Amino acid sequence: MQELSAGPDAVLLDFTDEADPARTALDVAAALRGAMNDGHLVGVEDLIPSATSILVQGSTGGGVDVLGIHRVLRAADRPSTADEAVRHVEIPVHYDGEDLDDVAATLGLSVDDVIEAHRGSRWRVQFMGFAPGFGYLVPAEDTTNPLLSVARRSHARTRVPTGSVAIAAGYSAIYPRDSPGGWNLLGRTDVELWNESGEPPALLAPGTVVRFTDAEIDDAPRADDTGEQR
Repeated sequence: MQELSAGPDAVLLDFTDEADPARTALDVAAALRGAMNDGHLVGVEDLIPSATSILVQGSTGGGVDVLGIHRVLRAADRPSTADEAVRHVEIPVHYDGEDLDDVAATLGLSVDDVIEAHRGSRWRVQFMGFAPGFGYLVPAEDTTNPLLSVARRSHARTRVPTGSVAIAAGYSAIYPRDSPGGWNLLGRTDVELWNESGEPPALLAPGTVVRFTDAEIDDAPRADDTGEQR
């Protein structure tokens, strides 16, 4: 871990030299946030994780106690994103996105294979950004998922509808509101990602594990062992 100055009241913790920078950044962020909540990281006002780093924001004029950060990390049993305490969210998706056929053609797969690659992996929120409630998701285990090789579209759309489920540049995401966007649209969900009056307002947060399901299949009536519809 490298500590890089980010002004008088912040420090950037960089993990690019770690064996798994993304996982390390996520676990360290969870450990530091736990220490903040327990009152063991005095003077830290906010933690902002990114793909491979964390910005630690101290109080104005107070600086950041880097030695305190090291003490917390030495004392902490760093949480794992596979730990039972991690929040899990299920997102039903209608897989009817405008870019499904193009993604399948790019990968040399069928549309069904693309859908299965997306819903067959557990995803975790690496960091938040772009818009309120927008989480950048990476596979929680399957780093060979073929969808990770799909680039952004060559031309961005001026409007991507709320609830659009998309992939690009190694990530998956859900658009929490109408906005421009250059990601490949696989489908859509009715799940609300952002509610200003909610507590918390965002459904997702760094570390949240997401499982995408096929809304058409999961909503269909299924027969139980007695043959009854349920």
